[in-house]
Amino acid sequence: MSDDEQRDVPPAAPSDAGAASAPEGLVSAVVNLVDTGPVLLGAYTIAELTAVDAIVDFLEARPADDVIAEAVRSLAARQLLLAGDTGEEVQVQGDLGIAVAFQQRARKVLDARTTGTGPGEPWRILLLPQPERICLMVRIDALGVHQLGLYKIDEALNALTEWLPRGSVADRGESADTEAVLAESERSALITVTDYTARGSAETAGSSRDLVLARSGGRLHVLARDPDDREKLVPDPEAGKDDVRERLVDLLS
Repeated sequence: MSDDEQRDVPPAAPSDAGAASAPEGLVSAVVNLVDTGPVLLGAYTIAELTAVDAIVDFLEARPADDVIAEAVRSLAARQLLLAGDTGEEVQVQGDLGIAVAFQQRARKVLDARTTGTGPGEPWRILLLPQPERICLMVRIDALGVHQLGLYKIDEALNALTEWLPRGSVADRGESADTEAVLAESERSALITVTDYTARGSAETAGSSRDLVLARSGGRLHVLARDPDDREKLVPDPEAGKDDVRERLVDLLS
């Protein structure tokens, strides 16, 4: 693809007033660091992320209060969580603090969930694009460990594409029986992009769009929501026009 033909993911909007503040110069320093390579931000449990209100609005279940309390003690023991100036404030330190700061700047999230994964693979990946054409990537494994890192958006999309089901794209006729396609698939993925707004650390979901990929017999079936019935999947009318990576770019646009 030539430079003239290349399509870019538009930048995410800057965060709204009221979000947790980050130290001056932190964002620009980290962005410059990502330009030299991925910045890995560590691995955390859902309870630890809930304790600092990071990405919890994109997760299914809130841990029990006693589990969160134990996570707070664990973070405090590692000096990742400190008491703030008032009794109602806390300071999130280190790599976890960087992750929280960048999560609160994002205004959309790509959520990809896959079946048929093998040992050592994540079953779910989140991408949260930033205005500077980098993104926060969260890989979630079967044990509930969340691996966080900051990557250039192109690198993140390449990694996501390699992880998703692959194969030669089936035509619409082959994908007409969507229930059979999904039932017989060796590996499938649901990809959802959601726009959201934020007030402080609370996110409110807005519009969303979905894409389903299913590999069966070496063929890749591309499915989408029926515009007349959102509960129904139909062969994607755009299937075959672009590769999977370009479809991800379209979803994020």
